[in-house]
Amino acid sequence: MSNQASTPSLANKIAFVQGGSRGIGAAIVKRLAADGATVAFTYVTSPQPAQHLVSQIEAAGGRALAIQADSADASALKQAISIAAETFGGLDILVNNAGVLALGPVDDFKLEDLDRTLAVNVRSVFVATQEAVRFMKEGGRVISIGSTNAERMPFEGGAAYAMSKAALVGLTKGLARDLGKRGITVNNLQPGPVDTDMNPASGDFAETLKGLMALPRYGKVEEIASFVAYLAGPEAGYITGASLSIDGGFSA
Repeated sequence: MSNQASTPSLANKIAFVQGGSRGIGAAIVKRLAADGATVAFTYVTSPQPAQHLVSQIEAAGGRALAIQADSADASALKQAISIAAETFGGLDILVNNAGVLALGPVDDFKLEDLDRTLAVNVRSVFVATQEAVRFMKEGGRVISIGSTNAERMPFEGGAAYAMSKAALVGLTKGLARDLGKRGITVNNLQPGPVDTDMNPASGDFAETLKGLMALPRYGKVEEIASFVAYLAGPEAGYITGASLSIDGGFSA
């Protein structure tokens, strides 16, 4: 086997994942590291899982850095990205995975819940992208984790969440135009129900969701991470401005 054939697809790449300590985010961090990338990621309140993830990656021969930062705090998020870029010597891949879910009827939905939903699910994507592209060269990748609920919200109480994820569709298109001449691609990944601690496949709501899908099962975090890795890799260089569903047919 030649050396070229055995080189990981993301060798020598530096990635930053906002919201990377658990669930889908942790799976993305692990996959990018397994594919050869050096990965920095943020966590909010639980340093132990974050440091455990770093230890796992380092034990496998990779490099990782956990940085505490709330994605709703624009200054903290910008600083985290700057620290990562300065520590590792640049930035090639940004994954915007941080997200919050607040559900409730429109009649009494709290404005503070609306403001935090927009701050984390939308504004942080813009803030992180604005900061990250300062360090990116041609071939850079910006990947946001949206939701299939941007396309379909089949139950009550999800208006604010659906709005926030639909906003990423337009933001992705606009950013793709802004950054295309610099050779940076921007894409939005839209998962359906995925088996995580926050939304387990064995949860009370799971059977209802499965009934709405073409494939009657929850997705695995590794399946989402594999799609992110593809979009981050060299074969996806002609994909930009796209919102791509990985939802088991939830929106079909």
